[in-house]
Amino acid sequence: MLPLFAACAPTVKLEAPEKPIEINLNIRIEQEVRVKLERDLEKVIQDDPALFGLPTKGAGK
Repeated sequence: MLPLFAACAPTVKLEAPEKPIEINLNIRIEQEVRVKLERDLEKVIQDDPALFGLPTKGAGK
C-alpha cells in the first residue's frame, strides 16, 4: 500500500524563464528640478530685476 501513496506525491518544478526578467524604471524627477530652478530664478530676479526688464526696487519712488 505504501508504493501507491508514493506515486501520488505532488511534485514542484522550477524552471528559469527563457527571457531575462525586465524591470522598467522610468522615473521622472522633473518636479524636483523645477522647484530648485524656480527658487534659484526667484533669487536671481530679486538680486537683479533689471536683468529681466523689471523695474528695480527703488525706481518708482
